[in-house]
Amino acid sequence: MSRVILQTHDLTVRFGGHVAVDHVSCAFRTGELTAIVGPNGAGKTTYFNLISGQIPSSEGRVELNGRDITRASVSDRCARGIGRAFQLTNLFPDLSVLENVRLVIQSKAKMGFSLFSMADSHRDVTDRAKAVLEKVKLFDLRDQVVSALSHGNQRKLEVAMLIALDPAVYMFDEPTAGMSVDEAPVVLDLIAELKAEKDRTILLVEHKMDVIRTLADRIIVLHNGMLAADGDPVTVMASDVVQEAYMGKELEDV
Repeated sequence: MSRVILQTHDLTVRFGGHVAVDHVSCAFRTGELTAIVGPNGAGKTTYFNLISGQIPSSEGRVELNGRDITRASVSDRCARGIGRAFQLTNLFPDLSVLENVRLVIQSKAKMGFSLFSMADSHRDVTDRAKAVLEKVKLFDLRDQVVSALSHGNQRKLEVAMLIALDPAVYMFDEPTAGMSVDEAPVVLDLIAELKAEKDRTILLVEHKMDVIRTLADRIIVLHNGMLAADGDPVTVMASDVVQEAYMGKELEDV
């Protein structure tokens, strides 16, 4: 059986009198893609923010590889192996697509962030960056300034930079939001490829039920900040209480 790499124990956050995430305990395993679903305001993105370190928790803890990282910074969690796409978006908006991906690889290799250190002696880093851009169908835009990219291509660049980071835990928060029908399959295919490798943990917040049915090994449902359901997709999707109370009109529309 695959090992647990990431866990949350009674993870809670309060904003004034509002409990946005309420004592959520979950374990995530290597090789597993978990879809996190629920109605708007259920606490999905806030739960992501707590795991990735964007906001501090009020109670509970986060563990990575058995180590408590509850008070670790975003950058520390990233260095330890938690990667979240939007953390990397527009890292250097005035640089090219290739330079952005190249700098992520450079940082991962602990070469620092100087573009001038990326000369001929580091040609392998540039080649790696080009290979990543080929994967996300951005190679032809490698010299384009990031700030001038379309929204869909910026989302693809997020995924490219996340792949370049090569984390142990991939976190995707609605990765195809705002993408055209033609653009979305590129990202979904990449997530499917990552899943097929069986050596990474993937967390996916997604509203599109067809995407969840295709990709998820497991679904957890949040409602009013609490864990409402956790199980395999067939069981969770077939549950009347989940469909009616937790997915509401979103699922009915599908």
